[in-house]
Amino acid sequence: MPRYALLLEYDGSAFHGWQRQPNGASVQQSLEEAAAKLNGGIVPVCVAAGRTDAGVHAVGQVADVTVSTDLRPDKLRLALNFHLLPAPVVVRAAAYAPEEWSPRFSAIHRAYRYRILNRPARPALDAGRVWHLPFALDAEAMHRAAQTLLGRHDFSAFRAASCQAKSALRTLDRLAVFRSGEEIHIEAEARSFLHHQVRNLVGTLAPVGLGRRPEHWPREVLDGQDRRRAGETAPPDGLCFMRVEYPETLDWH
Repeated sequence: MPRYALLLEYDGSAFHGWQRQPNGASVQQSLEEAAAKLNGGIVPVCVAAGRTDAGVHAVGQVADVTVSTDLRPDKLRLALNFHLLPAPVVVRAAAYAPEEWSPRFSAIHRAYRYRILNRPARPALDAGRVWHLPFALDAEAMHRAAQTLLGRHDFSAFRAASCQAKSALRTLDRLAVFRSGEEIHIEAEARSFLHHQVRNLVGTLAPVGLGRRPEHWPREVLDGQDRRRAGETAPPDGLCFMRVEYPETLDWH
């Protein structure tokens, strides 16, 4: 049976996260139930590059699926998108999956973007897609503080208590903070991330931008390896999984 790679976009506010839940909708469930229509009614298992939390969005999530119906990737994309309705999940592209390829374990790079709406008025059109902070943020100060966190470190201070990773050692390749109009964008890139790592980084950089903490404070938190000393966990609304990269070149359709 053919196995496919899928490039996904979804609105996370409608789901309890990527992973199937006993009570509540998930992206995985929506995708697997749509794929069952192409698999003789049998629900396949779809694995993703990263398990996004409840409320977290994606424009570049990657997953795989195996179905009994042998379709060209572009036809599979059309069929899945038809069966996914009305769930806010879209297959942007599909490709034949290479042998031994895994959307999770073959990934060599992942990128996230966090959006903060930084204006007095709350959002209307972007409600559920940004973190609204009404007080002025100094993006340059946040960026300078962020640069002290780059490299390979023990990120225990920025992991969730429920994180199941065996080690807190991670290499943070990029953590950029910049203003775009009324928004502050934080872009994080690494091979892999700990549970809540990006949201905890954002929640620790925000007090620096508000002038409530000095620029050297996030590095002190990192070195202290104590989650209780870090900032709050930023809400999931502003977080989006942007892309994942592989050594293989996938022939997307």
